[in-house]
Amino acid sequence: MAIPARNGRVFWGAALVTLAVDVVTKWAAERHLHEHVPVNVVGDVVRFTLAYNPGAAFSMSLGPFSRYIFGAFAMVALVVLWRLYRQTRPGELLLPLGLGLAWGGAAGNLVDRFRSPRGVVDFIDIGTDAWRFWTFNVADSGVTVGAIILAWFLSREESGGRPASDATANPSGGVAPGAG
Repeated sequence: MAIPARNGRVFWGAALVTLAVDVVTKWAAERHLHEHVPVNVVGDVVRFTLAYNPGAAFSMSLGPFSRYIFGAFAMVALVVLWRLYRQTRPGELLLPLGLGLAWGGAAGNLVDRFRSPRGVVDFIDIGTDAWRFWTFNVADSGVTVGAIILAWFLSREESGGRPASDATANPSGGVAPGAG
């Protein structure tokens, strides 16, 4: 099945922009921040604090092999996300967007796992006073937003309300006869 260029532009556009912004911001964080020294960006609510995470989300660790195990999981995720993208319907926008954001984020954190034994570079620190969210990065944001889009899309599909593609939607908001 040939994939329309439109889906490719959405998927690869989201993936490559997420990956590029992630790599550049992590480079800037390592160059301009000192580890564990917060720099206020928006008062105390948004700070940049350089940290390295050798594990996975929320600092989950599998010991000294975490780098390799989570790197392998990321490579599997990249293949799965790409294969899901290849199954998107012509003209779909949200599904390839969500898959592309997740792919770019997974690729960004995978680059860090190969690049440094210290782990994934995290630097975005949000919270107030003693309550702080986990420190994260652009790749984590791409994975999270992509997962939210995918969950929404799949929940709509399961309830029978799959969003119509641009190619099959008519101006009244319904699906054109014979579409689907």
